[in-house]
Amino acid sequence: MTSEILVNVTPMETRVALVENGAVQEVYIERSQTRGIVGNMYKGKVVRVLPGMQAAFVDIGLERAAFIHASDIDHERHDNESHKPIQSLVREGQSLVVQVIKDPLGTKGARLTTALSIPSRYLVFMPSSNHIGVSQRIDGEEERDRLRQLVEDSKTAEEINSGGFILRTAAEGAGDTEIQSDMNYLKRVFRVLQERMKDNKPSTLIYEDLPLYLRVARDMVRADVEKIRIDSKETFIKVQDFVTKYTPEVVDLFEYYPGERPIFDLYSVEDEISKALSRKVELKSGGYLIIDQTEAMTTIDVNTGAFVGHRNLEETIFKTNLEAVSTICRQLRLRNLGGIIILDFIDMEDEEHRRQVHRMLEKHLERDHAKSKVTGVSELGLVEMTRKRTRESLEHILTEHCSVCQGRGRQKTPQTICYEVFREILREERAYNNDRYLVLASQSVVDRLLDEESSNVADLEEFIGKPIRFQVEPIYTQEQFDVILQ
Repeated sequence: MTSEILVNVTPMETRVALVENGAVQEVYIERSQTRGIVGNMYKGKVVRVLPGMQAAFVDIGLERAAFIHASDIDHERHDNESHKPIQSLVREGQSLVVQVIKDPLGTKGARLTTALSIPSRYLVFMPSSNHIGVSQRIDGEEERDRLRQLVEDSKTAEEINSGGFILRTAAEGAGDTEIQSDMNYLKRVFRVLQERMKDNKPSTLIYEDLPLYLRVARDMVRADVEKIRIDSKETFIKVQDFVTKYTPEVVDLFEYYPGERPIFDLYSVEDEISKALSRKVELKSGGYLIIDQTEAMTTIDVNTGAFVGHRNLEETIFKTNLEAVSTICRQLRLRNLGGIIILDFIDMEDEEHRRQVHRMLEKHLERDHAKSKVTGVSELGLVEMTRKRTRESLEHILTEHCSVCQGRGRQKTPQTICYEVFREILREERAYNNDRYLVLASQSVVDRLLDEESSNVADLEEFIGKPIRFQVEPIYTQEQFDVILQ
């Protein structure tokens, strides 16, 4: 499997697309006015302790207070104090150095931890831990042991007595020099942070993660990445300087893209982003998915559609479900869907078919960088799963609730609005003594009032003994109307 990374930069936003075998798998968007804050560290101030929730609100200088749970208060340093009640761990007014682990999502504030971590190319440094861990994506016990020993030896050589490290996936195959260089870089960063922790006042930023185009260089370069194309000369130079300084071995992967054709048109990334905002996703067989994202959960419904198969119904259903698995996993990554996700596969009678669909789902999710947990396929074809969410989904970044339907995704029919108009006229007639009525409404509603509902209008006029006139208001939506007393 080969991958390419495309980086599109404008003064307003940076967009990154991960393309695997010609298909867009992931899209990252960072807008200059609303940058994500995951990874940022703040000197915060506890403003409220909630014993009932075992949590506290912390002011870190944002519009909404951030949230920290007792389990996210660094327990390694406090002898597993995560089992202690929140009121014994923090108190109101206390200063606390915290790191953001979840961006503010919807109406919720940012999620925090006191277990600080600073990432570099190969390592993640954890100041309050002495643990040395290795990414689960690095296979082979021999390589895992080698890397662990490299870190142990480097810690001893540099006389680093405190602080733990996690070896990232990119560390696979790295040598002594690279690991040593990363450790020195992380030590320098942490020394600067320690000074800021002492000097800064509460509710201030003390460490900001790199901008998206530099995080690409630090976090997304893997063995299967063949090329990283950047369409901004200025950004390309900044990335080259960064890479030359910290990871010179991958400098050849980066390439400036000067083409007249927009970089996101290369693999139809713009089209894929547009499709990712749609409820319906077509399958090659003729089947389709319906994806509904709500505050509580996301549901994905699999349908056979036009696919009728060649053998029998059970075989048709099985093939549609198998095809749906790969599309679902791609859509989870592309749309960055998180939280609780319910997959509604088409009911399968055969137990072995259910097992194969489940195995295929787990296999595809292995390539996903976000952690997930999956239940088996039930007799009804349902799979419950969770996917870790740290940033807003593509839909939340690019869209907002419709002002017409208030986020329902539906609107009242012209017939329904006509009957609301009739009720409003009767209400006004009981309350006031008017000579006649003028109804302002949308074209579709007025058309119906003058056509299909004309006999009802005549009956109403006779009942109240007063004339009713209608006028089209071009700027009114289908659900808007006004009854004017004359």
